[in-house]
Amino acid sequence: MNQSPFRVAIILIVALAGILFAAPNFLPQQVRDSLPGWLPQPGLVLGLDLQGGSHLLLEVDRAGIVAQRLSDVRRDARNVLANQNGIGNLITTDEANNAIYIELTDPTQKEQAISVLQGIQNTINNSMFSAGVGVNELAFGERPDGRLSITLTPDGITQRMSSLVAQSIEVIRSRIDELGTTEPTIQRQGDTRVLVQVPGFGDSTRLKNIVSQTARLTFHMVYPGLTADQAEAQGLPAGTIIVPSQDGGRELLFEDVALGGESLVDAQPSYDAQRAIPVVSFRFDTRGAITFGEITSRNVGQRFAIVLDNTVITAPVIQQPITGGSGQISGNFTTASANDLAVLLRAGALPASLNVIEERTVDASLGADSIQAGFTAGVVASVLVVTFMVIAYGLWGVFANVSLVLNIILIFAALSTLGATLTLPGIAGIVLTIGMAVDANVLIYERMREEQRAGRTPLQAINAGFERAWGTIVDSHLTQLVAAIVLYFMGSGPVQGFAVTLGLGILTSLFTSYTVTSYQVNLWYKRVRPKELKIQHFRFIPDGTKIPFMKISRYVIALSIVMSVISVGAAYFKGFNLGIDFVGGTAIEVQHQGGPADAGRVRELLSGLELGEIQVQGFGTPEDLLIRVQAQEGGQSADQIAVQQVQDALAGDNYEVRRTEAVSGTVSGELAWTGTIAVIIALVCILIYIWFRFEWQFALAAVTTTSHDIIMTIGLFSITGLEFNLSSIAAVLTLVGLSLNETVVVSDRIRENLVKYRKMPLPELIDLSINQTIVRTSLTQFTVLLALVPLVLFGGEALRSFTIAMTFGSLVGMYSSVIVNGPILINFGLKQKTDEELTSKKEKTTDGASV
Repeated sequence: MNQSPFRVAIILIVALAGILFAAPNFLPQQVRDSLPGWLPQPGLVLGLDLQGGSHLLLEVDRAGIVAQRLSDVRRDARNVLANQNGIGNLITTDEANNAIYIELTDPTQKEQAISVLQGIQNTINNSMFSAGVGVNELAFGERPDGRLSITLTPDGITQRMSSLVAQSIEVIRSRIDELGTTEPTIQRQGDTRVLVQVPGFGDSTRLKNIVSQTARLTFHMVYPGLTADQAEAQGLPAGTIIVPSQDGGRELLFEDVALGGESLVDAQPSYDAQRAIPVVSFRFDTRGAITFGEITSRNVGQRFAIVLDNTVITAPVIQQPITGGSGQISGNFTTASANDLAVLLRAGALPASLNVIEERTVDASLGADSIQAGFTAGVVASVLVVTFMVIAYGLWGVFANVSLVLNIILIFAALSTLGATLTLPGIAGIVLTIGMAVDANVLIYERMREEQRAGRTPLQAINAGFERAWGTIVDSHLTQLVAAIVLYFMGSGPVQGFAVTLGLGILTSLFTSYTVTSYQVNLWYKRVRPKELKIQHFRFIPDGTKIPFMKISRYVIALSIVMSVISVGAAYFKGFNLGIDFVGGTAIEVQHQGGPADAGRVRELLSGLELGEIQVQGFGTPEDLLIRVQAQEGGQSADQIAVQQVQDALAGDNYEVRRTEAVSGTVSGELAWTGTIAVIIALVCILIYIWFRFEWQFALAAVTTTSHDIIMTIGLFSITGLEFNLSSIAAVLTLVGLSLNETVVVSDRIRENLVKYRKMPLPELIDLSINQTIVRTSLTQFTVLLALVPLVLFGGEALRSFTIAMTFGSLVGMYSSVIVNGPILINFGLKQKTDEELTSKKEKTTDGASV
């Protein structure tokens, strides 16, 4: 109870800093603009699900890169052999093996050919710290039939893809900046992916076209005197290619690029008054203008093709030399498409094709509804928890509530300082923290009551309460922190948002529940000097309860086995109602304007679209429906067409699209795999921690009871048909932390009593330990439910399956920790320690400390 000035200063500084850093988030924008610059800017960022916007996950097209590189290598090889050295050859491409094969017309020139081909070797180096050291992109060899081979190396392909992703990020950022949006998030994910999130930009189709279109502009001469069909019939002339045109035809072009789009310095949407059509005007740099002038001067009367992403936009006849370095691109443009093309050309071409493998769009009105739902759930949960703590503990409940309020302030301050994104599941994490944060104070208060009943003075009881509860608090919080860390690194998007708020809440709770509460109690004690501590005013279970848990354990274990078998059986035979996250496809949330939605009518409207399996179900309010469309065979572009078909079919019936999610089969498979791995990693980490802190019997028993809780919760998803999605994995991992929180508290008391009551039979000792902690367990569990139930009722449909699973899992976790854990400890061989064993262990601890 001795509060050093340093500790008091730390508490006051942290509290003041928390208030200063959190307060700007709740002030009007004009007030925030006038605040000092050292406060966090822009502060707390709302996620797309809270303010609306578009989310795209893009992946570099590996097959496209390989095909393009093989084409480049083929051209380079033909150039150094035939054009520069007069070595006749015939080149074939083997895309299956990432190679080209060269057959020489004169085999005696093989050594010369090998020598000159070495000159096209390319070394790729992506690291600034390894200058001069890189990866060879090409491997040279000779086949048994005498042909020479040039193969793209696996390391070379990987390095090139990584380099192209870095270049793509800069191009994407330039394009989005041209759109005038604010605070876009553009992040690299691994070696092949780019995450793009643009808050407040609701037109995902336009964003996708702007971001993912390669926009590689090239200029080629049209091969004269021969059409594409004629060339295809009689054989392509050397060095030519057939390219589709925008009007549906095809053109025969020279393969060599006469001029590249990299020479462009400006592109602007314009209007051709003579033809009355939108066009795009462009201007070359000096070098490009000279080249353009030379080409047009040499080829007057010939056709000159402008090719965008392997499609001929236009191929006009050169009427006269163009020496000014500028020109026009005309095609089937609208005013909007001409503007978008100008944006693409100004920002530059993507160095590689990017495929959209995950797409999510949230309407701003839905975001506002989500904020309202989260705010309502948070307020209701806070009022319930705060009121209950005052009813249960009186003045001591007020101490806990002050710590709780500071805890929430510190969470918002930390989120603002880190520039973290607050999502709807993140709000759920804060609300859940409200329920869990009081657990530490309940542990401390119950320990004080026990110490006072044991005959200690009020001051001794207060000191012992804080000191003896601290170890249990740390153990229980760290097990939850493990789950939050695994969620952050294995999850994505909203799941990471939940993990961040949950993890920060756990850390701030360690500070507020112990340090801040002890400071308040210290001030109160010095002022009042009570002769007796009147801590608790209400409890669910009376003191001195002696429930014979071990006598009914065989029936409880039998019930648990039966329920586990039912859960596993339901999962195996019935399966799950898997969400888009795990099966791929498209989910579209629509709202009917002007009355309740008619699911039957919507099914009827969509039945003739021939999009495969379509599910229509109620979602939240009577006006809302959720439409699921299976993944289309044509990939991402076909999925987008399917979404547009659904929107067009429903437009006439006053349905407004509020949210769309499109997930490819690649991403869905990865999410299912990483979710499973996350649960396993969490269990292993917790097993190691508890083994280190307790003994192996406690660790195995904790993991067994937690696995039991996971099985039961997964069975809930299967039996009830709740949607199992990415948030469900977050629910499972969080209940792992909650369940272990209860288990650790009981196990810690069992370990303490093993030392205190060395002669007591183990079943009686376990009964005693459970009865000693069950008052605390019931109170803590009730506060957690007070936080979770408002989330179920008011948190919105998007969180429904998540919060129901959390509520069910917390109840199952309490049941298993109280009743199932004890018998498992006995079955795993937990025994009483002899005096010699305890003395030996104490000596080892002392020796370790002295070292």
